[in-house]
Amino acid sequence: MFKKDPLQIIAFQTYGTSNHLYLRGRAIEDESINLEQQGAFKLLFNAWKRFETDEIKNTELRIKVGDDKFFYTKTDKKGYFLINEVVENLETFANTEGWVPLEISYNTKHLKRTIQSDNRFPGNMLIPSKKASFGVISDIDDTILHTGLTSILKWRVLINTLLTSAGKRLPLEGAPEFYHLLHRGKAEQEANPIFYVSHSPWNLYRYLELFLNKNNFPKGPIILRSFPRPFAKKQKGEKPQKHKEIVSILKTYPDLKFILIGDIGEHDPYIYKEVSESFPGRILAIYLRSVNHKKKMLRVKALYDGYKTIPVLLVEHADAVIAHARLHGFIK
Repeated sequence: MFKKDPLQIIAFQTYGTSNHLYLRGRAIEDESINLEQQGAFKLLFNAWKRFETDEIKNTELRIKVGDDKFFYTKTDKKGYFLINEVVENLETFANTEGWVPLEISYNTKHLKRTIQSDNRFPGNMLIPSKKASFGVISDIDDTILHTGLTSILKWRVLINTLLTSAGKRLPLEGAPEFYHLLHRGKAEQEANPIFYVSHSPWNLYRYLELFLNKNNFPKGPIILRSFPRPFAKKQKGEKPQKHKEIVSILKTYPDLKFILIGDIGEHDPYIYKEVSESFPGRILAIYLRSVNHKKKMLRVKALYDGYKTIPVLLVEHADAVIAHARLHGFIK
C-alpha cells in the first residue's frame, strides 16, 4: 500500500476590510514540489504535479484570527475553500502595511486520515492602510512577467511555464522598481496596495507567488482564476473573470482610486477602458505595456484614439512610465 502524502493548506493572499473577513485557498496533499528545481524532466514532472493535484474535498477547516477568534468553512469537491464573514475591528490585527495574519487548520474531529505535519498553515488578508492615497491593479502575464502570450500557437507560454523554474523567471525590465515607487507613493510612505490579477489558473499560485517574492515586488493580493468547466458556454453578455475581479476590488474600496496596469497582448485594453467608463472618477491612469505585435498595437491605438477622460500611456520602457507617474503626482 502506498504511503499517503502529508496534507497542506495553501491560503491565497487576499483582501478584505476592517469588518469583512475574506479568505480563499485550497486544501491538497503536499507533494513537495520544488519550485526552483532545474532540469527539463524534473520541471515537467513538477508542472504535471501542479495540475494533477490530490485535493482534500468536503473537509471542515478552522480559520483563526488573533488569539481567540475562530471561524469555520468547508472545502468543495476540488479542495477549494472560501471564508466570507462579517467581523468587527479586524484592523486591530493588521501590521503597518495592513496585513492581517491568519492561521488555517484542519478540523481533526471530522478528518478521516492522520495529518503527518504541523496542523497550522499561514494566511494573510490585506486591509489597505489609511495612509494609502490610491491602489494599483496590475496584470501579471506580459505586464511584469514575460510569458509569450502573443507568440504563434502560444508555444512560448508552454516553454516558459513548464520548462523554466519560478526562481529563474525574470521580470520585465524596471517593473519591480516602478511598483515599489507606486507602493510608496508621492509621500514615499503611503503603503498604496498592489493587487495582482491574472488570467492564470489557481494551480500556478505558488509559482507566481515565488516569482513575485524572488524579484522583490511589493507584497499584494494575488487573484487568479478557476479552470472553466469543459464545454461550458458563457452566458450572453457575461464579463471576463478579470473584469469581475477588478469590479469587485473597486466596490470593496469605494473611497479609493486606482491605477490600472496591463499589456496590449490580450483583453486588458478593452477591460480597462470599460471599467474606467463604468466607474467615472475612480481610475487615475491606465498603463499598457507594448508587445511586439503590429496589428494589436494598431487596434489598441485606435481604441484609445482621442480618449481624454483619463491619462493612458502605451509603455515600452520603464523610464517613460516612471516619468509619466511622477508628472501626474503619483510618485516622488
